[in-house]
Amino acid sequence: MEEKEVLKKSVVHVAELMVLSAKTAPKARGVDNIESIILTEQEELEALAEKMEELAPLYGDFFKRDAENVRKSDAVVLIGCRIVSLGLKKPEGAPIDPDLVNSIVNLGIAIGSAVKTASLLNVDNRVMYSIGVAAKELKLLNADVVYGIPLSARSKNIYFDRVWPPR
Repeated sequence: MEEKEVLKKSVVHVAELMVLSAKTAPKARGVDNIESIILTEQEELEALAEKMEELAPLYGDFFKRDAENVRKSDAVVLIGCRIVSLGLKKPEGAPIDPDLVNSIVNLGIAIGSAVKTASLLNVDNRVMYSIGVAAKELKLLNADVVYGIPLSARSKNIYFDRVWPPR
């Protein structure tokens, strides 16, 4: 196999292991509200990047910068959560709904577990809110909150020298 093919297959395999890490991460009260998918085809990545560029006027120019990262990536892992009832009661006068907090904390733990896996296996990655917003707009995942994690295997990390604001 050529190096380029080996790298792509390896990144996709790591993405699969990231989904495993997200799924098996600890969950509040054992309630699994985490959903994940992997985008690997150039057409999928391009559609996501185009949606990010379309959303830039609403959210900020960093969506355009992140769209370029998506185009250059080998894969993108989408991880989201559904806001679910964990059977927790909100005390009278409490400012925050504990079900909401625990659902979002589950998402954070799942994302952390996934990127740890990528890091241990030497695949460059970056957690991106912008990807999640575009993925939600495209209805790519059945989730209330989504984040995207682009993955790359190059001699230099393509997510490291991102400049913001643009010069």
